Amino acid sequence: MTAVATPDAARLVFAAVAGLILLLILIIKFKVHAMISILIGAVGIGLMAGMPLSDIIGSVNEGIGNTLKGIALLVGLGSMFGAILEESGGAQTLAVTMVRKFGDEKAAWALGITGLVVAMPVFFDAGLIILIPLAFSLAKRTKRSVLYYVIPLLAGLAVGHAFIPPTPGPVLVASMLGVDLGWVILIGIFCGIFAMIAAGPIWGSICGKKYMIEVPEHVAQQADIDESKLPKFGTIVGIILIPLVLIIANSVAKVVPALAGIQPVLAFLGEPFMALLLATIAAMYLLGTRHGYNNAQLEKIMTKSLEPTGMILLVTACGGVLRYMLQNSGLGDVIGNAVANASLPLVLVAFIVAALVRISVGSSTVAMTMAAGIISAMPGISELSPLYLACVTAAIAGGSTVCSHFNDSGFWLVKSLVGMDEKTTLKTWTIMETLVGGVGFLVALIISFFA
Repeated sequence: MTAVATPDAARLVFAAVAGLILLLILIIKFKVHAMISILIGAVGIGLMAGMPLSDIIGSVNEGIGNTLKGIALLVGLGSMFGAILEESGGAQTLAVTMVRKFGDEKAAWALGITGLVVAMPVFFDAGLIILIPLAFSLAKRTKRSVLYYVIPLLAGLAVGHAFIPPTPGPVLVASMLGVDLGWVILIGIFCGIFAMIAAGPIWGSICGKKYMIEVPEHVAQQADIDESKLPKFGTIVGIILIPLVLIIANSVAKVVPALAGIQPVLAFLGEPFMALLLATIAAMYLLGTRHGYNNAQLEKIMTKSLEPTGMILLVTACGGVLRYMLQNSGLGDVIGNAVANASLPLVLVAFIVAALVRISVGSSTVAMTMAAGIISAMPGISELSPLYLACVTAAIAGGSTVCSHFNDSGFWLVKSLVGMDEKTTLKTWTIMETLVGGVGFLVALIISFFA
C-alpha cells in the first residue's frame, strides 16, 4: 500500500496529535485496555487525516499481519523457554552459584548479573518473585538493609527485560524497525552492562546506607533454598547461551568473508525462531525430562506459559497498526522532515518519544510499541545501518524504562514485595529505573555517533 498523496501537512500533524491524545486519554482517564485504545487512536488518525476508508482497513490488516509474523513465534517460544527455566529452579541456580562465587561483600554484583541473565528468557515479575527470597536471605544474614541487595537484582532484571532479546520488548521494536536481532543483542548487552552497574551495585549501595528496610516479617522465617534439588550451573548457562550465540554468529557471518562457507548453516541455525526452538528443546530435555518431569507435566508448564503472551502480541500488533497508519497517511514523511530540520539525532528522538509515553501511560510495552510505531513510519529508516538501528532500539528500550511511578504496575509490585511506603519507593525504585533507562540510552547515543 502506498501513502496517501496529500500536501496538507498541518492536517496530518493535527490528526496525529489528536489521535495520540485520544489514545492516552482512553488509557489514563477511562482505563480502556491498551489494545483497544491504540486501535481506536490509530483508526482516529486515519479518519482525521482524510485517508480513504479502504486504506484505513488496509493499514489495519497490514499492521496486524506484518507485525505478528515477525514476533509471534519468538514471543511464544521465549515464554516456553522461560517457563521451563523458572519451574526447574534454573534461575535460582544462577543466583545461588553467583552469590557463592562473589561472596557476601560483592553479592550485589552477583545479583545484578543474575537478574540481567534471568530476565532475558523470564518475565520481569516472575524473575523478581523467584529471586527476591535470596536477596532477603542475604540481608538477613548480613544484617543490612534489603535495598542493598534488592536494588541490584531489580536493576539487572530491568536491564534484561528492556534491552536484550529474546525478551519481547526489544524483539518487537527490532521487528518493527527491521533490524537484525544479533546487533540488538550485542548493543543491548553493551548498554545493559553499564546501566546495570550504575543502577544496581552503585545505586543499591547508596540506597542501602540511606534507607534501612528490614526483611519483611512474612519471609524472615522462611527456610533457605534447598540447593540439592537445583539443576547444575553449567547446564543453565549453556542453555541460555544457545539462542544468543547462534543469533550473534549468524549476524557475524554476514559481514566476515572467512565464514562465507558456513554462512548458510549459520543463517539457518541463527534465525531467531530456530535458535529459540533449539534452546527450548534443550531445556525440555535437560531441565525437564532429566529432572523427573514427564511429558504431560512439561506440556502443562509450557501451555500455561502462553497465557500472558496473548496480551503482549495483541498490544504489539496494534502498535504495528499505528505504525502503518502513520506511514500510509503520509505523516511519516512529515515527522521525518521535522526531525531532519530540527537536526536531532534519531536515537534522541526515539528516547524522548518512548519516555513521554512511559511517563504518561506507565506501561513499558505500550511505550515501546508506540515509539517503535512512530519511528518506523519515518522515511529512510530501512537505509540506516544495522548498528545505528540497534542503537535506536536501545534508545526506545531506555525511554520505556525511565520514571516508573504510580501508573506502573511494577512500582506497586516492588513496593509490596519489599515492604516500602510510596515515598521511599519513589526515592529508590523510580530513580533506579530512570538510571537504567538513562544510562542505557546514553551508551546507545555514544555508540550511534560511530555507526
